Amino acid sequence: MHNWHLHWLRATGNLDAQQAGIQAAIAQAHTLLSTQLPPPPLDILIQPARPGTIPEIGIGGRAWHARLVSLTIDPANPNTAATIANGTLTREMLHEAHHTLRMAGPGYGRTFGEALVSEGLACHFAHTLSQMPPAPWEGAIDRPAILQRHDRLPPMAATGYDHARWFFGTADIPRWFGYTLGCAIVQTWRDTAGPLSAERWITVPATEIIAAARATGLLPPDRADIAPA
Repeated sequence: MHNWHLHWLRATGNLDAQQAGIQAAIAQAHTLLSTQLPPPPLDILIQPARPGTIPEIGIGGRAWHARLVSLTIDPANPNTAATIANGTLTREMLHEAHHTLRMAGPGYGRTFGEALVSEGLACHFAHTLSQMPPAPWEGAIDRPAILQRHDRLPPMAATGYDHARWFFGTADIPRWFGYTLGCAIVQTWRDTAGPLSAERWITVPATEIIAAARATGLLPPDRADIAPA
């Protein structure tokens, strides 16, 4: 793990009791990623805090750019210890690592459709390498619930969409809707794509995956996908 540099932030407390387990989980992610391609150099910021974490697992992650990831870990959450020990933290580190790889290639994307694809690819990639069960946000709603919202979905080319609303949920959009839809979209592509090289996992165009989802009816027909002015 020579090119993944862990930076322990201490202004909000410390993770001394969890440090060895966190290091081991991140090292496992590095090892698993190495089976597919050389892990990119990364700075990984690790901070103890509650805001920004998912209560069900006690952690949260974000890829800021192609060389920077942050992990927020809540040591007071009763689920955190299991998350560190059972492979969940490893899976989440793989998810963020995929984002950094895509950011260094075609990019995370600025449109609604590109964001769906990037999140779906990261979820599938992390699940495939870690062999962990799917995360809760990868199957939070079923296909009928997705189809019921066809008429409300932003155009795939929209850049002015409300990311928090569609991915984290609001009163009218179920929690984790965008993550679940992204995973389902990528699954339609995987069903016909055949074996995937490491490069394909990273560089596949969002348009190709969106077209596969439209062919199955998971996404509505092309509405010209004109982004709002």
